[in-house]
Amino acid sequence: MAWMDYQIENFYDEAFVSEGHLRPGSKLLFQCLCGLSADEMGRYQALAEAALYRMGITFAIYGGSEGAEKILPFDIVPRIIESSEWAMLERGLKQRAHALNLFIGDIYGPQKILRDGIVPRDLVLSAPAYRKECQDLRVPHGVWNHISGTDLIRDQTGQFYVLEDNLRCPSGVSYVLQNRRVLKRTLPRVFDVSKVRAVDDYPSRLLEVLEGLAISRQDNPVTVVLTPGVHNSAYFEHAFLAQQMGVELVEGRDLVVHKKVAYMKTTRGLRKVDVIYRRIDDDFLDPLVFRPDSCLGVPGLMECYRAGNVALANAPGTGVADDKALYAYIPRIIKYYLGEEALIPNVPTYLCYEKKERDYVLANLSKMVVKATDGSGGYGMLIGPAASPPELALFRERILAEPRRYVAQPTIALSRAPVLAGDHFEGRHVDLRPYVLYGREIYVLPGGLTRVALKKGSLVVNSSQGGGSKDTWVLHD
Repeated sequence: MAWMDYQIENFYDEAFVSEGHLRPGSKLLFQCLCGLSADEMGRYQALAEAALYRMGITFAIYGGSEGAEKILPFDIVPRIIESSEWAMLERGLKQRAHALNLFIGDIYGPQKILRDGIVPRDLVLSAPAYRKECQDLRVPHGVWNHISGTDLIRDQTGQFYVLEDNLRCPSGVSYVLQNRRVLKRTLPRVFDVSKVRAVDDYPSRLLEVLEGLAISRQDNPVTVVLTPGVHNSAYFEHAFLAQQMGVELVEGRDLVVHKKVAYMKTTRGLRKVDVIYRRIDDDFLDPLVFRPDSCLGVPGLMECYRAGNVALANAPGTGVADDKALYAYIPRIIKYYLGEEALIPNVPTYLCYEKKERDYVLANLSKMVVKATDGSGGYGMLIGPAASPPELALFRERILAEPRRYVAQPTIALSRAPVLAGDHFEGRHVDLRPYVLYGREIYVLPGGLTRVALKKGSLVVNSSQGGGSKDTWVLHD
């Protein structure tokens, strides 16, 4: 396997400074990989894929015609992040998590930021994930966003940007842990010499954060993972994290609230539950408070939560900070609460609900990426340069009909990383989702999920849209 013919083209490359010249952190990795033949690399790739298949690492496709579940594609060539670069990202992610927590607490409390005009009141109150039912809610230790995943990208200059925040039920960390296990088994000698920071302790750190929320019982609290069930796209992750933490995986029908206390049904009767790591959206959490037709949640759970008899992670209402229209204000939010400039900038964002910006977006639609403010998974998105005239016309109509629902961003040439393509390496576009735990302190998992657009030329990295993943190696200093 040789890298001399690897083509960078006009993109920032995660492993190469220029054609034939590796970045310092990638030299050792590629010296090891290039000591292998193409047949050996292909065999290792096949072994890794077989291991992931045996583990059942799947995700669900909604509305697809090819079957409900798929194995997440995996590329054997890891992505390298050097220690100095990671230190900068870690500081920026902690800053963002801290500011967003203060923002959420303020929105559901005194609303000072709205009174001071930093963020438009109507923009917040019209957000689909804003929950008026959470007004004046007191949360344990004042923390709302216990688990978050922040999507990062790089442009052609190598500058990192925050693409979006995921605070409701961020998924994907199970793939990070399983990718690492598989790669350590597949390429043990390469891994041993590379001085890679560990990620294995994430489940124990997550459990520590969850158990720290048990106000009424600090001694051996009962924690459960609440899942919508086997048909959810991230069910594998729900089951995996419950198993790794050594806690019960439950569905709504397994829980009951009696006299403002939450219980789990067991073969020995009811057992009090202290902490619920819920992987269910707010809408379905409690049919007495949110959607009355929900069969996934637990009647009376919000009353129990307000009484302080159970803790929920993440707190209900946290998704207001996920709104892609409010995303545009996060640098101002950081400045307002922390008195600091954002360490990781946002992608420039145009709010279609403002006429001047909407007019600009409509005039440049073929150059923009348009997203629904409440969208996720790559669904409901327009990539202007790749769109057909009918698609552009459709989104024009959608924006004019519901301007609050859409934002637009310039098309950014995402950075690329090498992937194994037969008997050689080729560049594919990538992003990065680090995971942040907010307990007594803020912890950032070293690396995170590198998603890769395995289709040549594609900018869409979402697994639901044909993307795959890589192991992410953060190097020790």
